[in-house]
Amino acid sequence: YSILECFPDDIRLGPSKFTLKRYLYQNNREHVFHGRRINVFQGEKLVTYNTQTVFQKYISFSLKVSKEAKAMQHFGDSPFAMSAFPNETDPIGINTGMFIPTLEQQGTEEQKAKWLSLAYQEKIIGTYAQTELGHGTFLRGLETTATYDPKTKEFILNTPSLSATKFWPGGLGRTANHCVVVAQLYTQGKCHGIHIFMLQLRSLEDHSLLPGIENGVIGNKFGFGTNDNGYLKLNSVRIPRENMMMRYSKVLEDGTYIKPENTKVTYGVMVLVRSFIVRGAALHLAEACTIAIRYSAVRRQSELTPGGIEPQILDYQTQQYRLFPLLSTAYAFHFASTNMTETYERISKQIEAGRLDQLPQLHALAAGLKAFTTYAGSAGIEVCRICCGGHGYSHASGLPKIYVCEVPGCTYEGENTVMMLQVARYLMKCHRSKQQGKTLPGFVSYIGEPMEKNSRMDDKVSFTCIVKAYKHRAARLIEEAAKQMQSFIQSGSPAHEAWNKSSVQLFLAANAHCHLFCVQNFIDSIRNCKVDSNTSKVLNEVCQLYGVHGILENLGEFMQDNFLTGQHAEYLQKKMLTLFDVMRPNAVALVDAFDFPDHILQSCLGRYDGQVYQALYDYAKMAPMNQTEVHSTYYTHLKPLMSADSKL
Repeated sequence: YSILECFPDDIRLGPSKFTLKRYLYQNNREHVFHGRRINVFQGEKLVTYNTQTVFQKYISFSLKVSKEAKAMQHFGDSPFAMSAFPNETDPIGINTGMFIPTLEQQGTEEQKAKWLSLAYQEKIIGTYAQTELGHGTFLRGLETTATYDPKTKEFILNTPSLSATKFWPGGLGRTANHCVVVAQLYTQGKCHGIHIFMLQLRSLEDHSLLPGIENGVIGNKFGFGTNDNGYLKLNSVRIPRENMMMRYSKVLEDGTYIKPENTKVTYGVMVLVRSFIVRGAALHLAEACTIAIRYSAVRRQSELTPGGIEPQILDYQTQQYRLFPLLSTAYAFHFASTNMTETYERISKQIEAGRLDQLPQLHALAAGLKAFTTYAGSAGIEVCRICCGGHGYSHASGLPKIYVCEVPGCTYEGENTVMMLQVARYLMKCHRSKQQGKTLPGFVSYIGEPMEKNSRMDDKVSFTCIVKAYKHRAARLIEEAAKQMQSFIQSGSPAHEAWNKSSVQLFLAANAHCHLFCVQNFIDSIRNCKVDSNTSKVLNEVCQLYGVHGILENLGEFMQDNFLTGQHAEYLQKKMLTLFDVMRPNAVALVDAFDFPDHILQSCLGRYDGQVYQALYDYAKMAPMNQTEVHSTYYTHLKPLMSADSKL
């Protein structure tokens, strides 16, 4: 049955998003798929191993979830996917997350008419084949070729070497029957760089591979056990000329190549996917904080007062020092993700109208936030695990699944160091524009502002002083990176060599730029929040902690030119400790506000009701090895070992 049929009329008329989200979570959790309920994921089933059975289960769920999601316009498939696949990857998620957006953004009207309706209905299931064995982030180095044959009006696709093998695309192994292939375009004897081509992989009748295609799964991974990441080799596979995505660039029947007005128009899908990754980093860190802070409010340990009762470990300042800044980071990343999505949607409309002036800034923002949030998110989840002590190492904590779901974000869709250097390249262009007296657009305008020599921060540590400190740090590091590069060039180094010799400084500049964005955006976001005064006060405290802690963690970069002094550092340290005290009573409420149901967290430690120890005991009791008093290995191994020539 359709979940939509369960909706009361008043819900269908437009309830709050919060109410509707909870309704969808609950209904999807109890929805029957092939005679099994989603809420069976308990006990040992918290762990999803890389097995055929798990994949079959998830692919069945995925198809059902996707169909239900199409009936809902408020959230798309998010509540459904999160309920069905808590901290797992949707086996057909690439179809909706990358394959369809590529067709929408890069296809002509004729191509969209031909394929989009089929993709929407899952008559065809696609993936995005870009990464190769030998190349990932460096797209210009991709080796897969698409050579145009004017006699047959076809492209011939080849992976000419082992390193050209497409490797890692989600769903490619056994699920997808189509893919968009990123390949080097050759026509009339000339290479025109990477372009996108539609390729059918498998028969729509029996799912068998088509001629010239070798395809399979890549084997076990760190996580993502529910996704059949695959490899693809192509041997002179011919596709019609019309299968090249030709919205912006074209190959005519005679092989004439028509280039796009601006090559950057192809960035759209990459930017969209990176916005998903930023959202994921915020979500995963928020989940980990929820588990660790709830558990820290339940767990009691040692003595604060001699002879007194054991305190909650959340009362220890050292525990607050590790967890509260992460909580504030989760909030900062939530607002950064929201801003990123809104910016993408706004600029996408401008691109549709032919205005491309803001595209470089959007691309740099997407690359930078993707790197900045996944770095911090991955590290933060590990801190949350450590804060849960020994129990954090158990799958029962829910943290291992969150961690393995987040860490690949540091490398897929652009390795983070390379992403930061892409941001740095944009910042160097902005610096040159500043030197030429040009006005800088939007957020990067701070680069052109005069730098104050010293901070006027006092013990109140106002938002104004915090933002000025972050602006000064970023602008100074950008200036120093530009000067360092110029110094190498003046000493005779070629530009590319000067870039490499300055890459650490460039990385630091890009990182500071992204950090500034998150701080500034957090402050702007809470100022625009329409909430009651008490909630506003709490959000201001969380925001202030994010800014203060970020300075203390990178204090050398703020003090290097004496913008901040030892006195300022003392103000910041005292403010941070004060904020720990004022946030402590609200800590659990702040994670509850993320509104993760227990079946999403899948954590014995992060349960809403706090029944941690009973849940851990029940989890242990459900372990497969506990289903018999004497395990089979006793008879097959232990008994023969103990009996053979035993002197006992």
